[in-house]
Amino acid sequence: MTEQQPWQWDERTWRGHVERVRAGRPLRPESWPGGAKVAVALSFDSDHETPALRDGEVLPGKLSQGEYGARVGVPRILDLLRRFEAPSTFFVPAVSALLHDGEVKSYVDDGHEVALHGWIHERNTLLPAEAERDLALRAADTLERLAGTRPAGIRTPSWDFSAHTLDIVRELGLAYDSSLMADDDCYEILADGEPTGLVEVPVEWIRDDMAYFAMDRFSSLRPYTTPRGVLSLWRDEFDVAYAEGGVFQLTMHPHCIGHRSRVAILTELLEHIASRGDVWFATHAQLAAYVSAG
Repeated sequence: MTEQQPWQWDERTWRGHVERVRAGRPLRPESWPGGAKVAVALSFDSDHETPALRDGEVLPGKLSQGEYGARVGVPRILDLLRRFEAPSTFFVPAVSALLHDGEVKSYVDDGHEVALHGWIHERNTLLPAEAERDLALRAADTLERLAGTRPAGIRTPSWDFSAHTLDIVRELGLAYDSSLMADDDCYEILADGEPTGLVEVPVEWIRDDMAYFAMDRFSSLRPYTTPRGVLSLWRDEFDVAYAEGGVFQLTMHPHCIGHRSRVAILTELLEHIASRGDVWFATHAQLAAYVSAG
């Protein structure tokens, strides 16, 4: 029997796909801790060499681009976060954590959160269910050993959800996910229409540095937006979040945002945010716990 095309699906089929993982009740509280007007959730995906390794690119050139994140980007980022007293979340592939001895500990020592980001930044939607599950469990065990605490949340590699991802996340007993994009603010994830208790801290490509700064010399992928242009976009995103009393969430990568001209605009953005005064800087775990309790 020939597989049906999407335009041939009956309502039960297309509705079933849509309802499999869906946004549930909004989780914007009436107020933020300390009377803050907005919650700011900064995050860094410490991918380093893992995307290249995942794709079998093992020659020094591509790997050195990732190594920059650990060697230069991370120290710059940690210095900046100390200046603004901004606890943040580092989503770390287990292989990155194992390659760079002491990096995970440096996050923990500075009061930041360490969360799951796959084993080797694998393309989980291409994996059998058991392989995806095995890598997730191994990654959780690795980060627990290195950080001293079990991860509370996950950002899937490339923000991808397979048909099995939600089941694996729930089996791990995680408090939150940060891979989906159904809202600006936090919400509860539904599975086939049923509440899961799992908090989504939503992401968006608008608020991701790689969307603007990625570069591949063998394709048309280029950093077409200037750092100052990105600063303007992110500042507007924050200003509206502030006006609405919601969440400003940002996703960055040490090998990307860690370069001089880009750290400069991140510094200006944090100066702009801090100038408001009534801002709550929170890790993703702290944010998820707060909105869930409210």
